[in-house]
Amino acid sequence: MPAERRPAGDSRAAHTGSVPITSAAAARSYVRSVVEAHGHGSSGPTAERAVIDLLLVVSELVTNAIRHGRGLAGFEVDPVPEGVRLSVHDYSETVPSAAYGPGTLPHSHEGNGYGWPLIIRLSREIHIERRREGGKTVSVLVPLT
Repeated sequence: MPAERRPAGDSRAAHTGSVPITSAAAARSYVRSVVEAHGHGSSGPTAERAVIDLLLVVSELVTNAIRHGRGLAGFEVDPVPEGVRLSVHDYSETVPSAAYGPGTLPHSHEGNGYGWPLIIRLSREIHIERRREGGKTVSVLVPLT
């Protein structure tokens, strides 16, 4: 079902199934529950470190959608054998140039943050597509190994 188009600053929840996702904290909590329900991340410190990396990517993607993408239009989590596939939908058609960068951290914090370099370093198969109804979807695969 296509997401309803909402203006920037609209506080109504974007949904994954019946779970409202309105913030990075809500997205992290939901992703952790999905990972635990599918048995990922339950085999020691290495697996827990992978889940922490996943939650960092979740935070960065959702925060970017809220801050730079004119709001969160939708959020999807799909556990796969290789890890977790995340899809974050927003209302902006602007594709961040840093998304296709090398993932090097900035030397100073002058307008560009650490978000995209961290996403690039911790994710695989990064895809950004414009949505037919406007805005874009950022999809990534985060390994849990």
